Amino acid sequence: MDVPEISEGYAALVMSGIEDHLLQEGYFYFVVSHRHRDQLIEEYPHLLQQRAVEGLIAVDTALTGGTQVPLVAVSGHRDVPGVTNIVLNHARAAELAMEHLAKLGHSCMAFIKGQEFSSDTAVRWESICRATEKFGVAVHDRLVVQLEGESSSPELGYQVTRKILASREPFTALFAFNDISAIGAIHALREAGRRIPEDVSIVGFDDIQSAAFQNPGLTTVRQPLRQMGVLAAETLLQRINAPTIESRII
Repeated sequence: MDVPEISEGYAALVMSGIEDHLLQEGYFYFVVSHRHRDQLIEEYPHLLQQRAVEGLIAVDTALTGGTQVPLVAVSGHRDVPGVTNIVLNHARAAELAMEHLAKLGHSCMAFIKGQEFSSDTAVRWESICRATEKFGVAVHDRLVVQLEGESSSPELGYQVTRKILASREPFTALFAFNDISAIGAIHALREAGRRIPEDVSIVGFDDIQSAAFQNPGLTTVRQPLRQMGVLAAETLLQRINAPTIESRII
């Protein structure tokens, strides 16, 4: 498996699904972490193939080319020959979040985009923009920030939310790229004297295990991460013994 990093959140939940299925089927596996560094993303597949692996699973990895063995990409959005993509229906996910916020009466919203290197950032933001148009929500540049840095700590969400607050642009809801950044955003908002959800409604993304243990519990768009991992492992084993499957959407 080729993953960005190993910590709580997206990658860990996807990996749990992959591991469970591979162990169940009696497969041994290697895990390498590339930290979104282009050199490592290019180097690791070659190193793993030298160790006679039968297939590869890439998680949130910006692939530019295929390999000599079957390759499945979780959150892969590029049309790369020989690569099967496991992708979420981001359009539906964005609509669910925006519909929830619109029904609560919110029209002034802030948004936290994912890091530039994240595989889901562009497609999710495009889906959010389409959803805002559908529900008549204006997107103001001063209320849109982007996560920076490789860390998966809530600190990233905390820092960019402080930038939003410093703009003094009014908003009553915030849609975060993921639950980790949403948790950081909540800390920044409370530090500024904003009450959650009385003053600002927060919506995260992923539904990580700790989301339900926030106070109050974090509203989040559930991404079936463990299921995506299981599906990736199933698909890889099928591809090892069957024709190529181009893409699978859940």
